[in-house]
Amino acid sequence: MNMHPSPVPVTDLSPMRVASASAGSTILALDLGTTTGWASLVSGIVHSGTATFRTGRYDGGGMRYLRFQHWLEQLADDSGGLASIYFEEVRRHIGTDAAHLYGGFLATLTSWCEREGVAYQGVPVGTIKRFATGKGNAGKEAVLAAMRERGFQPADDNEADAIAILLWAMETRGGVL
Repeated sequence: MNMHPSPVPVTDLSPMRVASASAGSTILALDLGTTTGWASLVSGIVHSGTATFRTGRYDGGGMRYLRFQHWLEQLADDSGGLASIYFEEVRRHIGTDAAHLYGGFLATLTSWCEREGVAYQGVPVGTIKRFATGKGNAGKEAVLAAMRERGFQPADDNEADAIAILLWAMETRGGVL
């Protein structure tokens, strides 16, 4: 897992109030996939990175989802609990395999959130791109460049998307504004 803290603490944005049974205050943003981009706001500092959930040669088909669930549990433990999770809500996939993988990650995420009492919300792809770049149909490179302009150093488009989702959630209070 790669991890990149933000260059400066995020102090100018007031914390988001989220109704949750979770004891934590951490906000997590995810770009779901085999290489999952993630970004979190912990104690006013943005952390981000990627986590890979590829299956090995002798793994069963469900192993990637068990690893993802374990990773979520570890993130929640390490951060003192999650208040809310925002994820990229994809409605159209390029291929069948991508759609199946996304569905598995989404099912794992939402069932984990329900079980743990963590609030969760999907954010449409166009909303994220429009927030980050001003264009709802912007390409991956444009979102990557926009996050770099804001002072972050994402390793790839997955991490850049997660940072954009987190910033969107913080600045719009989860779309409430």
